[in-house]
This record gives sequence, structure tokens and C-alpha cells, in this order.
Amino acid sequence: MTIRRGGTLTDADHHLLALWAAACAEHVLPLFETERPDDDRPRAAIEATRAWARGAMRMMRARAAGGHAMAAARDLRGAARHAAYAAGQAGAVAHVAAHELGAAAYAVKAVRAVAPAGSSDAAGSAECRWQRDQLPEGVRALVLDDQRRRNDLCWSAFDC
Repeated sequence: MTIRRGGTLTDADHHLLALWAAACAEHVLPLFETERPDDDRPRAAIEATRAWARGAMRMMRARAAGGHAMAAARDLRGAARHAAYAAGQAGAVAHVAAHELGAAAYAVKAVRAVAPAGSSDAAGSAECRWQRDQLPEGVRALVLDDQRRRNDLCWSAFDC
């Protein structure tokens, strides 16, 4: 059990949040890989998140992989940078469950950044809806509540 914003979070639910964050990050990963095809740090962070969720990796290694994905973003701009940050946030979920929203919000930012002029809001809303369709039922209410509460901190990414 983990204490999360005054409530409890089971290990199983923490794993579901990590898997959802990995799915959100992987959905936009091509935006990074197109720019940096030889840099596997964001993909490795997503894989580490999944490995942690199935018990095949320790939290410290998954978190470190997330940090390496963040480092891959540093000298980039736009969609590629946001996609790498999404992967980094997914890796950090093993350490702090609340990073699941970071992965989702950065994925929305990535999609908005690559959308044609005048359609970034629609693209972001479509990505948000796709993410919600991927939510495991066991954590759906928790994530939707978090999105509502933290939307302003997450660049209004969850206005969909």
C-alpha cells in the first residue's frame, strides 16, 4: 500500500497506473524517434516501466531509465522533446505514482506541437480521449479525478 494524496493506493493499482503511463508515452514515441532514431533512452524508459510493473525490475532502475529519457529531451524542442519527457515521466511512475499524469500531459503536448496550424487544440483533445480509452477500469476513477484536480498544472491537457 502507498499513501497517495491522503488515500491509499494498492501495489496492483500503482502497476496499472505505470502501464497506462507507458501506453501514453509509447503512443507519441515516434515523434521522438523520427528526430533521434539512434537514441533509445525514451523507449528504454517505457520498457523499464513495464518491467517494473510486472516485477522484473527494481524501482530505482526504472526511475533511472526515466531520468535518462528526460536527458534525451534536453537539447530538443517541440514534439520530440515532449515525447521524450512523456517517456521520462512514465519511468518515474515506479517511484511516485502521480507521475502518470505527467506522462499523459506531455503526450498531449507532443501531439499539439506537431499538429497543423489551427488544429492543435483538436489534436490534443483527440489524444486525451485516446488516453482515456486506454485507462484500466481499476484506476479509471482515480485518474479522471486527478486530471480534474491537476488540469491547470498540466497545461490544460485534460480538457477533452
